[in-house]
This record gives sequence, C-alpha cells and structure tokens, in this order.
Amino acid sequence: MTSAVRELRPGLQLASAVCGVRVIVVRAPADRTPQITCGGEPMVAADTAAPASGGPSAKPVTLIGKRYVDADGTVELLCTASGVGELSCDGTQMSRKAAKALPASD
Repeated sequence: MTSAVRELRPGLQLASAVCGVRVIVVRAPADRTPQITCGGEPMVAADTAAPASGGPSAKPVTLIGKRYVDADGTVELLCTASGVGELSCDGTQMSRKAAKALPASD
C-alpha cells in the first residue's frame, strides 16, 4: 500500500510513484508538513514504494547526488536515484541547490 507522506523529517527516504526518483530529506520545517511531489504525484515512503522507471530513452531531470530546495529554503532533498520527474514542494518546482565555493588555498 502506498500513500502520501504525512510528516517530513530529516533522514526520511521518499520515492516517486511515477518514475525512479528517490530522495532523502535533509531539512524540513518543524511547524508544517509541505507536500512533496515528483512528476505531479505525491511522493511516498521509500520502504512502501513499488519500483518504477522512466523508460529506457527518457533523459533524467532530477539528478543523483544533487540537492533540491524549495523557494524559502526550508525544505532540502538529496537525490539518491535519478529520474524523469520534476520535484515540487507545495505545487512550486524545487530548484537545484548551488554548490558552495571552496576557499582558495595559497
């Protein structure tokens, strides 16, 4: 049985119901539970998800190893499996987090 996640907490693993995207919650707000979707469908707990794939010729949109954040920066997800679905938080597309610049060593 798959159902939408009711509570986000750091360390929770989520899976897409429409493609192969899997993520780990890095940061989540304590005062509310935003709805995380992938490809327009709510993400489910990874341990209850059935394996899904985006097809052999589909080019991934959500990339493994990248972090994705919502507009206010209160929700952060780390992608652990690539897929064709786009991540959204409360109906707004999440953006890829830019890597921090390392200090120059002299």
